[in-house]
Amino acid sequence: MQRNGKTGTVVLSGASGFLGSALREQLVRSGYATLQLVRSRQACEGRIYWNPSAVSALEKRDALEGCSMAVHLSGASVAGKRWTTGYRQELVESRVATTATLARVLAELKSPPATLVVASAVGFYGDRGDEVLDENSAKGSGFLADLCEAWEEASLPAAQAGIRVVHARLGIVLSKKGGALRKMLPAFRFGVGGRLGSGQQWVSWVSLEDAVDALQFLMHSIEVSGAVNVTAPNPVTNSEFTQALAQKLHRPALFPVPAFALRLAFGRAMADEALLASQRAVPLKLRSSGFRFRHARLQDALRAALE
Repeated sequence: MQRNGKTGTVVLSGASGFLGSALREQLVRSGYATLQLVRSRQACEGRIYWNPSAVSALEKRDALEGCSMAVHLSGASVAGKRWTTGYRQELVESRVATTATLARVLAELKSPPATLVVASAVGFYGDRGDEVLDENSAKGSGFLADLCEAWEEASLPAAQAGIRVVHARLGIVLSKKGGALRKMLPAFRFGVGGRLGSGQQWVSWVSLEDAVDALQFLMHSIEVSGAVNVTAPNPVTNSEFTQALAQKLHRPALFPVPAFALRLAFGRAMADEALLASQRAVPLKLRSSGFRFRHARLQDALRAALE
């Protein structure tokens, strides 16, 4: 691809998050320009103010004309807060509503991007025990699964306009800069970490480097569309994850958190669907398309994340 002018520009939302900022840095290193969609009106080159809830979401939508690709990573965190009625609405608006708005804006452009990559999550599959889950697996049940389904369906206007749409179903992205691992580190560093509930639930994870590589791979893999599991090929149980993390930090993992305590702290829905649910997702589409992981094993991913 020619990488000058608009043909080398990627529209990027969610660039302030740890995954989005890492992707933006790699895109710049690869020779692309990025056009960030931000909520701040402060003028800055390479940034455009947008308000997805407004009638006119983008004040300068012409700036998107001719851009080659778009990546949408915005969304409030599903873990760490009770799923009150208000917070459930925030989760829906930050994912479904923003995706629908961006898809509509892109579909209405005279020269839309060829590709739209939208974040999703393995929460789509619900709580599935030991079942191995690939992109052909059915949707699960629960609020999080319903949210992911609506999140993915919200991009339909872009697909109907001929834009290739990819739904990146992300597992836990491992980075000390953000996400679940950052929240876990203080307890484990003080030697008071441990498994959640029984610890037998499967955890689908991916290193930050592999997540970024996979997103960029999907941006360019014109034969790939629809749902893609962005997870490492070797999911582990929660017990295995906590033991590996404790070993890496040279600390014990002797303080399990009972399921009832998680439900008391976060509410039953959030605890059962975000912390205790079992998702053994594997990256069938990525591997069959030729993607190669830097960190296929958890120990290697933790080493990279904690350096």
